[in-house]
Amino acid sequence: MSNISEKHLHIVSFDIPYPANYGGVIDVFFRIKSLHERNVKVHLHCFEYGRQHSEYLENFCYSVNYYKRATNISKLFNSLPYIVCSRDSKELLDNLKKDNYPILLEGLHCCGILLDADIQKRNVIVRAHNVEHEYYDNLAKSEKNIKKKMYLKQEVLKLHNFESILNKASAILAISQKDYNYFKSLYKNVYKLTAYNAYTEVNIIEGKGDYVLYHGNLEVSENYAAAEYLVETFKDTDINLKIAGMNPPQHLSQIIDYEDNIELVDSPDDKTLYDLIRNAQINILVTAQSTGLKLKLLNTLFNGRFCLVNEKMVEELDVNGLCYVVNDMNSIRFAANELMNKTFDQHQIEKRRENMKRFYNIEEATDLLLKLITEN
Repeated sequence: MSNISEKHLHIVSFDIPYPANYGGVIDVFFRIKSLHERNVKVHLHCFEYGRQHSEYLENFCYSVNYYKRATNISKLFNSLPYIVCSRDSKELLDNLKKDNYPILLEGLHCCGILLDADIQKRNVIVRAHNVEHEYYDNLAKSEKNIKKKMYLKQEVLKLHNFESILNKASAILAISQKDYNYFKSLYKNVYKLTAYNAYTEVNIIEGKGDYVLYHGNLEVSENYAAAEYLVETFKDTDINLKIAGMNPPQHLSQIIDYEDNIELVDSPDDKTLYDLIRNAQINILVTAQSTGLKLKLLNTLFNGRFCLVNEKMVEELDVNGLCYVVNDMNSIRFAANELMNKTFDQHQIEKRRENMKRFYNIEEATDLLLKLITEN
């Protein structure tokens, strides 16, 4: 394992990354933690808009700074994407200019500072969490609220136009092979850096469970659309389905209320969700859009028994031996019926452990990151 001493790095985060309880901040928090373990002095700068300041972050960061995100409605009429212009901060720029340390920007959200000529001269690395305009386009397609749909469609065009700011970055870190291929076709110095997460060791309970689990942030249209699809898939069957996630919309709660074999677990805490994943017979993950390596997939593969996914969930990921891939309701029901009767035994646990070593290597990811902040 490589090591590094007295190396400083600014990290600009789109949100306060602790508690690490949703996809984007999970990636940020565990990247900070991994860098800290390699003796990197992280100067964290994070935008706040609803989450509390976290003293816990000070255990892993040399310094922590907070900046109010400007969420006033006037920002919607800015020529820049709302997720960018609402994170405009002179105080942040002034703090970054106090030294010449490399800078890691978490997401296109934080790339407004690349409009500054002095910052452009620095070693600035961008972590691309998605191809943002594609992500927003797919969110718009599944959004039911007309006003939200209009906002998302407006952001698609702005994000597409703004993305060329990445030409000013020293390096771009794509989260998946698909995203890597996209960015590589347009920009220089593109690398693939896997998602960071809480788990690095397989920890699966041998035996059988009696339910199928779907989990995700149910505030996001992509996820509650997937939940609705699974309700339709499993209703009127003998299989018990649990759907767990943050802040489910009312219409999802209502359709679940009608089904005796389907249960909604509203906003479970980390321990409850962890137990739900580990005790399920099957974890099922489906999506209408392929956007990077889903952290909930990693969580499931490290901790859950059988895993059912659709192709878009694992597009361009080598999941041979890790998941069962199913793409329509009939295939899902058939596979679920078959797997509900099987025991996840020690042999399968060892097989998962070996396959995960090939599939996910966080040490290699951190080695790459250290090389980029040192050499650029």
